[in-house]
Amino acid sequence: MILRSQLAAIGRRALNAAPRAQLHLSHIGSQPIPVPESVKFVTTPTSISIEGPLGKTTLPLFPFVKIDLTEPKMMQVTVEDAEVQQQRRMWGTTRTLISNAVTGMTEGFSVPLYLVGVGYRAAIEDDPRGTADGGNGRRLNMKLGYSHSVFVPIPPHIKAEVPLPTKITLFCTDKHQLGLFAAKVQSYRKPEPYKGKGIFVNRETVKIKNVKKK
Repeated sequence: MILRSQLAAIGRRALNAAPRAQLHLSHIGSQPIPVPESVKFVTTPTSISIEGPLGKTTLPLFPFVKIDLTEPKMMQVTVEDAEVQQQRRMWGTTRTLISNAVTGMTEGFSVPLYLVGVGYRAAIEDDPRGTADGGNGRRLNMKLGYSHSVFVPIPPHIKAEVPLPTKITLFCTDKHQLGLFAAKVQSYRKPEPYKGKGIFVNRETVKIKNVKKK
């Protein structure tokens, strides 16, 4: 007759004998990445190169990250041992970076910036300093309530348009670089919570506070 303690011991041994990689899964990392027909990629043990209609980019890979084609035009990211904390963390991160690179090389990323405030407006003009500041020869000229205009050189990897005096549209194939430049432009007049003025990125909102009167 098998005692209850013996059954528990058998259960623990069976659990310990299970494959370690199945104990932890990354919900993001385990999702396959659709690869459009127009995208080509080449993998090496340390990097992956992705080429599409909008250009080419290369991402570094950790040695424990593996890239496979499970189906035609479906990419799967895996790691050697999901029980290792670093591998588990980089699993989802690597999958997200590759997915963003595929989207960037096929469609690109865009974000609108809205100038909210009396007299706030923006325009694009030639930069008299040319490409001296690392720009593409064009710059943003913004009126943001200061006694002077704010000039921001546009980097070569960013495309900017001003469809309206109070709206700036930015486009880039790199989502991270797009976010960095949008944050830089916003830093010249961040949204403030008392009058609701400032530069708003995308659908950003700010909760209006009441001024305390003495």
